[in-house]
Amino acid sequence: MKYIFGPVASRRFGMSLGIDLSPDKKRCNFDCIYCELEPAKPIMEYDNPPKVDDIFEEVKEAVGKFEFDVLTITSNGEPTLYPNLNELIDKLKTLNKKLLILSNSSTIMKKDIQNALKKLDIVKLSLDAVTPSVFKKIDRPAKGINIEKIINGIIEFRKIYNGELIIETLVVKGINDRVDEFKNLNEVLAKINPDRVDISTIDRPPAYRVEGVSIERLFELAEYIKNQNIFIPTREKINYKIENLTKEELLETLKRRPFSESDVKNILDEHTLKLFNDLEKEKLLEEIWVGGVKFYKALV
Repeated sequence: MKYIFGPVASRRFGMSLGIDLSPDKKRCNFDCIYCELEPAKPIMEYDNPPKVDDIFEEVKEAVGKFEFDVLTITSNGEPTLYPNLNELIDKLKTLNKKLLILSNSSTIMKKDIQNALKKLDIVKLSLDAVTPSVFKKIDRPAKGINIEKIINGIIEFRKIYNGELIIETLVVKGINDRVDEFKNLNEVLAKINPDRVDISTIDRPPAYRVEGVSIERLFELAEYIKNQNIFIPTREKINYKIENLTKEELLETLKRRPFSESDVKNILDEHTLKLFNDLEKEKLLEEIWVGGVKFYKALV
């Protein structure tokens, strides 16, 4: 499959079946310093976008094959840049599956994007910083994108959205881990009124040489966020299994989401674990260390 990966186990959303709207290359208007994808110059528009029908046919096939909790719209970049997003969402809704999108929030001020996303069950928007200088340093946006417009866009979207709105702040050591930044974030979150605030740090191999913070530091910073439903992901064992993937499906998943050693031991069924071991023997995987944890990523 070209556009489908997983299912993968998510500590926040259960078993997630991913839809990649840009499988051939990175298309994003940010170049975040913590991104799991390769570094790339930010772009503002898709070139040669995939056809909605091609994506939807793969999704229908995967829905009939896999068990999962949520169908996740994502991208090798930013999914809301996909020009046919509204049409795709309308088709996905006919499958009667819980729908989630993972967005960097960059286009949320646009009315057409708001109208498309309000049809989804869960919208997860990133908000790594609320002060302009920190925002530019951590998210490295394309020219013309500013954090004030993003914040105002999220506030306006909340007014029309009846689903579950999640704001995620990813903390990078020495960048957005200051108390004053979190105090400012607290003021903005009070205006947004999200259903949940996820505070996380670098968990998988990043594009640049940056580090995450400790779990203790996340809890310290979370103390400055008042009157919000806060979730801090931790490396607890996940009671899910990834089952019956083909070799191609496993490679596509590992290309988009590296597995830790713990993932390999705990969430792969016997069949998929054998395929993983075969990929290792064939030297199709590379090992990457992050925060003392070994990850495996597909080379192809």
